[in-house]
Amino acid sequence: MFPALTLTVLIAIAPTVYTIALSFFSTKAGPGLLGTRTEVFVGFGNFVRVIENQEFWNGMARMLLYGVIMAPITICLGLLFALLVDSGTSRLSKFSRVVIFLPYAVPGVLSAIMWGFLYLPGVSPIVAGFKAVGLPAPDLFSDSLIYSSLANIGIWGAVGFNMVIMYTALKSIPSELIDAARLDGCSGLQVALRIKLPMIAPAVSLTSMFVLIGALQVYSEPQTMRPLSNTVTPTFMPMMTVYNQAFSQQDLHGAAATALVIVFITVTLSAGVFFGLARGRRNR
Repeated sequence: MFPALTLTVLIAIAPTVYTIALSFFSTKAGPGLLGTRTEVFVGFGNFVRVIENQEFWNGMARMLLYGVIMAPITICLGLLFALLVDSGTSRLSKFSRVVIFLPYAVPGVLSAIMWGFLYLPGVSPIVAGFKAVGLPAPDLFSDSLIYSSLANIGIWGAVGFNMVIMYTALKSIPSELIDAARLDGCSGLQVALRIKLPMIAPAVSLTSMFVLIGALQVYSEPQTMRPLSNTVTPTFMPMMTVYNQAFSQQDLHGAAATALVIVFITVTLSAGVFFGLARGRRNR
């Protein structure tokens, strides 16, 4: 266990402790033109700056809109594909599983670059398709469509992972239970809604939390889209604000405080979703 524990300490625990320590300090320039910069303890001053930063909360609002589009579609499509593959009526089920899961294997940056070029008006087959049927070509980088464009990238990459988790849970359902339901006259839709779906509720809850956390930490897609669209600003999403503070503004202490606020919001919302879904299952 020593190598695994060493990596955990170096990659996860030590950076977390260092980030917490940074968030309580700030840099102060010394007197004179060439005064040295020293670190001073400011307590919760950096967190106050984050809370008072309106651009950070604007980014949270944009992230929320992104999540409202991406999360429900990702979960529903993952569940739909898992039920279809498990139904036994679909042809080439093994091939279908690989095809659906394959986008998840593509790194997020590469998928964002690929979709970014698919959105560019000059080379976009989507725009060309609209023009071919005589419809006005949409600007997929506009203020009204940028959230859908970004959500599409997240959905494309995350559906396969969620499908695999739900499909694995479906395979654990005893076949005798399914056979008994069919002998009692249940249709395929009734089996899916009244037997399979309630029995894989924990897997659905798990994937819901994964999707929620992914939405709160979205970074690769909008950051990669920045050179292609003027709509995406350096602080478009909360995680982009952290990057901008740390490397553009050279404010590591403010970036650490912003990152910890995002962690707090992520943990709070994830716990709320988890306990809400668990209570719903107990009530049923």
